[in-house]
Amino acid sequence: MSDQIGSPEPPFPIAVLVSGTGTNLQALLDIVHGREAEIVAVASNVVDAPALGRAVAHDIPTAVFSRSDYPNRQTRDEAMADWLYEHGARLIVLAGFMELLSERFLERFPRAVKNVHPSLLPDYPGMHAIEQALDHGEKRFGVTVHYVDAGVDTGEIILQESVDLPFAKDPGEVLEALRPLEHRLLPEAVRLFVSQDQLIAA
Repeated sequence: MSDQIGSPEPPFPIAVLVSGTGTNLQALLDIVHGREAEIVAVASNVVDAPALGRAVAHDIPTAVFSRSDYPNRQTRDEAMADWLYEHGARLIVLAGFMELLSERFLERFPRAVKNVHPSLLPDYPGMHAIEQALDHGEKRFGVTVHYVDAGVDTGEIILQESVDLPFAKDPGEVLEALRPLEHRLLPEAVRLFVSQDQLIAA
């Protein structure tokens, strides 16, 4: 009988939800995909989201769940959850997914949905967080990775990092400064989740 002691854990199956260019998806592909985690599915609410092309380039299954194709958000989320579940995803990562998820979706993946947000939550939740911060005269900006709950960016905070930008005036300038933080924190949050899951399973 072969000795299984010390055999490596298989990569943890995760899925990524996207709406845009997919730079955070790319960070996950570069840093954790095929290592601690395996991205088994990528879904979008936008038919021509460039992020989907990044997944296709890595032979990762993709699907589009446009809100307009379903009678309501809950029905769309049920279909999307079914598809993600069928692909074996155990953690859902929102990487620039620009829609709220229904409570029913969250119930399908309890405490296993994470989001990255371009502010130091609880400050400036929701859309246009960077613009909100600039309007309030902030000089320090940041990124938060948090669990997703039924509220708007109200879930438990996992990781945060900030950068001082005392002369920032343009949202695009701030976003460019925050990108490296997002690209570092999101994969790290996945690693934390995987390591905690392995501890529980041990």
